[in-house]
Amino acid sequence: MAQVKDFSIEEKLKSLIKLQHIDSKLDNVEVLKGELPMEVSDLEDEIAGLKSRETRIEEEINGIRQFIEEKQKSIKDSQELKKKYEKQAENVKNNREFDAVNKEIEMQGLEIKLSEKHIKDATEEMEEKGKHLEAAQAAVAAKEVNLKTKKGELEKIIGETEKDEKHYKKLETTAREDVEPRLLTSYDRIRKNYRNGLAVVPVERDSCGGCFNAVPPQVQSEIRQHKKIIVCENCGRILVDEDLNNSIEIK
Repeated sequence: MAQVKDFSIEEKLKSLIKLQHIDSKLDNVEVLKGELPMEVSDLEDEIAGLKSRETRIEEEINGIRQFIEEKQKSIKDSQELKKKYEKQAENVKNNREFDAVNKEIEMQGLEIKLSEKHIKDATEEMEEKGKHLEAAQAAVAAKEVNLKTKKGELEKIIGETEKDEKHYKKLETTAREDVEPRLLTSYDRIRKNYRNGLAVVPVERDSCGGCFNAVPPQVQSEIRQHKKIIVCENCGRILVDEDLNNSIEIK
């Protein structure tokens, strides 16, 4: 087999047209998938984010619950101390002891009230975070249903197109090997510049098949001669004549 560098311009154009036709077939498969792959990926990211939020809220709730338990223990300890001091107050011998004991009783009473306030505030905060947790869980459940639907749709399309996609990818690998490296680099660069992926286009009705800009008759004549690679002056796509383009079929 001759090396690519020994191919004529017409043969080089044919290899480019063939590659473009194959890539267009693969592009059509991606069109069938539509936005589903991106939607699935976005949903998976959103669900992961929501689950992280769930975990964070649960940790915060556990922290508040532990705080409440500590304050409840503190109340119990203060109540026991209060009872102890109240019992001591019955046996005081002078006013100084009486004042000191009463001060301790008062302090424990204040500690109890403060702990009760902390518990009340913490309970309200925990209830609020519980609502946030329920909202996050509901959002996860809804998005998981949506994700399941989207994945089902995508898997169905993949199942219907998998055989064709594998076939065209195999053809693409072979076709790329037949294109001169320098031309292949230009082809890939042009394809990336346009959403429709067209880097090689025919001249149709005296216009570029990519941007529809008019192609002068003299340039059309040069294109039909297959003596050099000609690009559209407006969009930079590689131009070929319609007959040569239609002569290449991909099965």
